[in-house]
Amino acid sequence: MPLNRDFVGRTYQASAPYEVSRVKISEFATAIGDDNPIYHDRQAAVAAGHPDVVAPPTFPIVFSLLGTGDALTDPDLGLDFSMVVHGEQRFEYERPIQAGDELVCSSTIAEIRSVGRNEFLTVRSDVHTTSGELVCRTYNIIVERGGAA
Repeated sequence: MPLNRDFVGRTYQASAPYEVSRVKISEFATAIGDDNPIYHDRQAAVAAGHPDVVAPPTFPIVFSLLGTGDALTDPDLGLDFSMVVHGEQRFEYERPIQAGDELVCSSTIAEIRSVGRNEFLTVRSDVHTTSGELVCRTYNIIVERGGAA
């Protein structure tokens, strides 16, 4: 069954700012197996020209979809989670995320399209500081696999 195209263009706000800490950055880098010192050591980050420890490029996955939870679980969208696989994730940066950032995220259902028997849902998330500076955009494609014909 096709996803409800009326959801395209809807924007959802995360409920609260996400506070980025050195500990969270280091834990994430450790979890993904990246021992780059700029993710773990403030002095190494400063020596590399950053104001503080910076986050690995995929770090926004931790919080970027928080605002779309209500949309993705809305029965009117028609998404069957038992048939969902991750399709693609990409990030466009204005600047690195760094320790001390307080980030807010708005997520928009940018596109829903059919490919064969599959439904592709694209969510774009805009990540800003609480003062309004755009830090990055993320794009997440969720695939709802179609059943047998």
